[in-house]
Amino acid sequence: MKIFLDSANLVEIKEAVSWGAIDGVTTNPSLVSKEQQDFFELLRTICEIVNGPVSMETISKDAAGMAQEGRQFSALHPNIIVKCPLTKEGLKATRQLASEHIRVNVTLCFSPSQALLAAKAGAFYVSPFIGRLDDISNDGMQLIRQIKTIYANYRFPTQILVASVRHPIHVVEAAQIGADIATMPFGTLEALIRHPLTDIGLERFLKDWERLPQSARNLINPNVGSLAKAVR
Repeated sequence: MKIFLDSANLVEIKEAVSWGAIDGVTTNPSLVSKEQQDFFELLRTICEIVNGPVSMETISKDAAGMAQEGRQFSALHPNIIVKCPLTKEGLKATRQLASEHIRVNVTLCFSPSQALLAAKAGAFYVSPFIGRLDDISNDGMQLIRQIKTIYANYRFPTQILVASVRHPIHVVEAAQIGADIATMPFGTLEALIRHPLTDIGLERFLKDWERLPQSARNLINPNVGSLAKAVR
């Protein structure tokens, strides 16, 4: 399963890329507006940093406007994926853009019937929002299972991009189901790394290392002692 970062913050994106942790980025107007930067220049920079798919959402309400925005986004960089909402107009725009070989991420999906229509319209990705379903006492992961089954039944090429991911369990369950991608905020990505036993184990190893005579540590690797101090 691929992992995308749901962010338009360049510091977060660069940090995640340095871990080798992410394959792409998803953005939306809310995330972009927080950065207070030139819109198109920010998108170009993100594409260059990530070297993977970068989704940006259209803001028009009608299909013609979405399609026109989608063409502008697509021309900006080869990595751009156009986001259209799962509405009638969004499906019309998706069909038009797909016919022009422009990749579309159909977003704000909350039901298997919506996901079916997105695939039929030619969506490259469909983005079910599982956290928002959990918020209203629905089972967000059940939606992923349903979409996975429908797409497998009919061999739709549309990829399932699990969105509104709130915690590591969402990520693990999405991977177990076989979702193609999970996108998440930086805090959730960081949480995937953390485990208290890892921290305890590392601290114990370093303490045991320091019990060795200095001469023995230097013989093994003169730089290890300073490295251990830097890690702590």
